[in-house]
Amino acid sequence: MKVVLQRVSRAAVSVDGEVIGAIGKGFLLLLGVSDTDTEQTADRMVDKICKLRIFEDENGKTNLSLADVGGALLVVSQFTLYADCKKGNRPSFIKAGGPKLAEELYEYVIARCRERVQTVEHGSFGAHMKIDLENDGPFTLVLDSGELS
Repeated sequence: MKVVLQRVSRAAVSVDGEVIGAIGKGFLLLLGVSDTDTEQTADRMVDKICKLRIFEDENGKTNLSLADVGGALLVVSQFTLYADCKKGNRPSFIKAGGPKLAEELYEYVIARCRERVQTVEHGSFGAHMKIDLENDGPFTLVLDSGELS
């Protein structure tokens, strides 16, 4: 599982010109699933995301978590995080999880996030989406479940 996490002041996702999810302060998560991912993989990723201390405290130090600041989450499926660009000029997506597994784990991540975060919005799995965001910092992290302890 891979996640591109952006700390945002605001973010919104729309389909066909209609906003289907929007948040204020929090994290925009672009979530990619591989065929080897499981619910346990998702649990580790959600735990890491919710515990990350990347919001500034009163001293300007990145010392506060999403819960500490009452932040929200916007979760968007992003199979292209598993693009393999080693050969040629057209990416291969062979490492991306199949649609059935990917959608199941995407929905699972959203449900697990809702157990820990008051406001969780999301995109539409498989849809062509547009994302509007204001990255705060900018502060962007790439999380790979294979690298989590």
